[in-house]
Amino acid sequence: MNPSDWQQGGTAFDWQGFRLFVRRGGAGKPLLLIHGFPTSSFDWAAMWPALSAAYSLHALDMLGFGLSDKPEAFPYSLSASADQWQDYVLSQGLREVDVVAHDYGDTVLQELLARQNEGRMPFRIQRATFLNGGLFPEATFPILMQKLLLGPLGPVVARLSSFSRFRASMRSIAGAPLAEQELQWHWQLLSRANGRAVMPKIIQYIRERQRHRERWTGALQQAGIPLHLIVGERDPISGKTIAERWQTLLPNSPITRLEPVGHYPQWEAPERVLAAMDTTA
Repeated sequence: MNPSDWQQGGTAFDWQGFRLFVRRGGAGKPLLLIHGFPTSSFDWAAMWPALSAAYSLHALDMLGFGLSDKPEAFPYSLSASADQWQDYVLSQGLREVDVVAHDYGDTVLQELLARQNEGRMPFRIQRATFLNGGLFPEATFPILMQKLLLGPLGPVVARLSSFSRFRASMRSIAGAPLAEQELQWHWQLLSRANGRAVMPKIIQYIRERQRHRERWTGALQQAGIPLHLIVGERDPISGKTIAERWQTLLPNSPITRLEPVGHYPQWEAPERVLAAMDTTA
């Protein structure tokens, strides 16, 4: 499936005057698919056919990502992304959902769980599956490009970014070579609508994770629902170190370790991710 096919299968959700791209499909229990940085809901394309046979799927491009609007002046934050998901789910009348999240999306899910623990969610998350992501900032190690975007020269770095640099960064965090065509598709979605300009703002989520570490770690420890980590262990950002920290902090929640898989298990080994989800369903 290419981005054009993905877009044709989607629709728009209006959020505070902005257009968010959403893709729905399948039938069954609602499953939310929350993507990571700097990519989009297209991350789930390889798993979509199989998941749609078992679930009613909901995949949203959060503001600033993919096929959604990318306003430069917006105050991007993980909390705002959680607001988008919360408002979308409410608009669909969903009451109980499962969630699969990756990377940036992991922390969006942590914030939703924190709200659920506080009793202020209009729906209930019943099961949460996390793929590679910075769940625990003390066990997360950003790569050079992330550090540059995060720093004072971030806007310049973003403006000078190119497909070749994107390709190099993505391949450095993968466990096996990623296909050239697939990388081009993801770059196309990232860079559309002046998307590079908002990356230095969105990536401040790394600092948010540090500031709210206790809240978002506590959200997992107090969740009271089944949690599952599926981790590509060859990820230099959030692979083995996250798995080890999860085992320490959440000893009763299962881990599925994937080798030789890196930061994007849903691209690199979709069948193995699907199999791991089946074992804990």
